[in-house]
Amino acid sequence: MRKYSRIVSMTALWFCVALLFSSCGESSSSTNTQPTASSPTATPQATATVQFEQKTKKRSAVSEILTQPSQGSQRVKVLTPAAMRSGVFEQDRYLNIPPHMQIAVYSRIPKARFMATTPDGDLLVSVPDEGKIVLVRASQQGDPVMSDFVTGLRRPHDMVFHTIGQQTYLYISETNQVNRFLYQKGDTQAHDRQVVVANLPDSSTGELRGAYGHELKNIALDSNHKLYVSIASTCNACLADTQSNPLRGAIYQYNADGTQGKLYAHGLRNAEGLAFVPGTDDLWAAVNNRDNILYPHQDATGQYGQRIPAYVDNHPPEEFTRVRDGANYGWPFCNPNPDQGVNQMPFDRDVQFNADGHVNCSQMTRIDKGIQAHSAPLGLTFLQDPLAMNSQRTGALISLHGSWNRTQPTGYKVAYFPWNTQSQQPGQQIDLVTGWNDNANIWGRPVDTAIDHQGNIFISDDNSGTIYKMSYNA
Repeated sequence: MRKYSRIVSMTALWFCVALLFSSCGESSSSTNTQPTASSPTATPQATATVQFEQKTKKRSAVSEILTQPSQGSQRVKVLTPAAMRSGVFEQDRYLNIPPHMQIAVYSRIPKARFMATTPDGDLLVSVPDEGKIVLVRASQQGDPVMSDFVTGLRRPHDMVFHTIGQQTYLYISETNQVNRFLYQKGDTQAHDRQVVVANLPDSSTGELRGAYGHELKNIALDSNHKLYVSIASTCNACLADTQSNPLRGAIYQYNADGTQGKLYAHGLRNAEGLAFVPGTDDLWAAVNNRDNILYPHQDATGQYGQRIPAYVDNHPPEEFTRVRDGANYGWPFCNPNPDQGVNQMPFDRDVQFNADGHVNCSQMTRIDKGIQAHSAPLGLTFLQDPLAMNSQRTGALISLHGSWNRTQPTGYKVAYFPWNTQSQQPGQQIDLVTGWNDNANIWGRPVDTAIDHQGNIFISDDNSGTIYKMSYNA
């Protein structure tokens, strides 16, 4: 099972949900852990029970705030240490977050992308443009301490901790391969590198001649020690990716050591966020869909085959979907139609590549959930509380990096999707963190989220070069 990364272990899950839906992150003084006159010899077990009961009560109260959009959000100043007041933070910045929470600048890392929490509770941050992974470690003396965990990589992107037997590994994706490193508690540098999947296509591949629009790779591992690798498209929409070897716009499955690779699913243009629903081997992905789609309907408007900005603005939707073995999700031949709702949408034939219907769109696998077109979903984090009775106390976070070609910009937020544990489907999107798009003044672009062992949520922003820390504020 994927551990300590965007899917949090069962223990850490309880803490992370306690942040979103309870008092996680509160100071120890807010809970009475001292023996009382009525129990002068309170045992550790009794103390833990009291703490659990108190946190459960607060979790229930705060969960109502998050799961009821009518409660709204609060506009708060981003707390910024003096040493980090540079760039966009030379002036005060504000974000909209749920009540009873606060958000602060935790560290400044230019071009910060994906993150993973180590088994020790530290934070790893990928910096593809510098070919390195940065270790961010909290310090009781002040600002966190940053150091290079591994350097000399080819545009590293995604990271996953995974344990097989007694050995914990850190998997790191590069554009051309997937590595794993042995990990031991307390490590401050990566060691014992093994290349488990080599020769993945990237901009250095001869046939591409340096042209690869989405060469960064995303990865996930399941409880059966299977490794999943997203090989995204080279283009907006093209036939070459559907005829290449390996296929692009696809997800491949391997053993954890990289052997026995096979095509798992395809027709997914750019699956950035890969994650398993905790406690299952259900793989889900957040997918960047195509741009500049042509109007597909031969109707009275007479716009068939034309690029209509008002249509492009809302079509096709970004995708949040379960990834099934052997499935084809349609790209670039079939496009989900959000005019039919946001769940299980039918497909329209793509005008450029499937006008004659030679690809049967009715045989494609429908996506589970649509997100506003051009939002650019990237990191996906599941927050599941195994103790919660209310299914709305579980959910998923998706970082929406933001549009570049929409008439009215969209995205620039962290979205929350409540999770129905019976149907195993996401509910209606709730905007969890907004404000990076301040009246068309875009000063931040969220990429990924991660959870530490105390339940704090970290958000990376590659536009301002920031890691934010959002925590409960009693």
